[in-house]
Amino acid sequence: MTAPRSVLVSLANTPWYHCVCRCVRRAFLCGEDQLSGMNFDHRRGWIVERIQQLAALFAIDVAAYAVMSNHYHIVIRIDRERALEWSVEEVLRRWTALFTGPLLVTRYLSASRESMSQAEIAKVEELAEVYRERLHDLSWFMRTLNEHIARRANAEDGVKGRFWEGRFKSQALLDEKALLAAMAYVDLNPVRAGLAETPETSDYTSIQERVGGLPEEVASETDSQETATVKDSDATLDGERLRPEAETQVLPQAPLMPFDATAQAPWAVPFAFEDYLELVDWTGRALRADKPGYIKMQEPKILIRLGIDGERFINSAECFLKAFGTAVGAPASLTDLCARRQAKYLRGIQAARAVFVAKQAA
Repeated sequence: MTAPRSVLVSLANTPWYHCVCRCVRRAFLCGEDQLSGMNFDHRRGWIVERIQQLAALFAIDVAAYAVMSNHYHIVIRIDRERALEWSVEEVLRRWTALFTGPLLVTRYLSASRESMSQAEIAKVEELAEVYRERLHDLSWFMRTLNEHIARRANAEDGVKGRFWEGRFKSQALLDEKALLAAMAYVDLNPVRAGLAETPETSDYTSIQERVGGLPEEVASETDSQETATVKDSDATLDGERLRPEAETQVLPQAPLMPFDATAQAPWAVPFAFEDYLELVDWTGRALRADKPGYIKMQEPKILIRLGIDGERFINSAECFLKAFGTAVGAPASLTDLCARRQAKYLRGIQAARAVFVAKQAA
């Protein structure tokens, strides 16, 4: 039975999560359809753009992403403390950048606030607290992302119905080892799929954006593609009416999370960027199926520091999602989470022992 999202996503356990969402059917709805010959690669640019827009509005930061032809991965950090620091007005402005909001909120944000009664202001402040919770809620982040892309793609195709396979899958990343493994797994997705030879040439990935920027097409795709029309009456999410595409197109876009070698900044990825690049490159070379004689090189310092076995890390990459269940981490982290969830069993203990426990010196 599927576990409720409130159990799978708990900030008491970790603010870091790896999410994956797949298109419905077997068609390449974001890539090239072999049957029709049509290419939908521009939709991958839509997803990247929307992720960055939502990261600028939600208290959710993006550490890594990879947009493939029929699914995408994203590694995020939820910053609840940041959301709690926002004023009522800032919360309302962030929320109404995506949703129209009720008339009371519109009045509160306009010059007519002074004419509002105390009861009306109290109601607005009550709504603001609801929106504050949503603005650091992973489900609302993912649903807002997916709903926007689904409606835009369906409008472009002139069809109705599901675009995504179902609710997104999430994995809690319980420690630095899990975060490192998830980010490398995500950034190397195109290399493992045989779509790119190196991480820096992997289009629509965070590693490419960090190294050399997004493909030139992303900057112009939105302008060059005809904007599909979605009826305002249909564009709702749990009763909240989404703003039209023309209004959200100009939203600011947040950069990816920075790296911090000192691991002191909570809003940064707690590794040195140079070490991470070395790890991704080294792991990527080892994963190339057509190059069995990979380049021998010393294991990245970050692997040694975190006590990860390099060979086992490589071997585990292909089955990363299958080997673990709803959480990823060292054996002790998984055992601790199992106790906090009051669960008898948590899948992935054996995989954690194989991947995240360093070999004993002979």
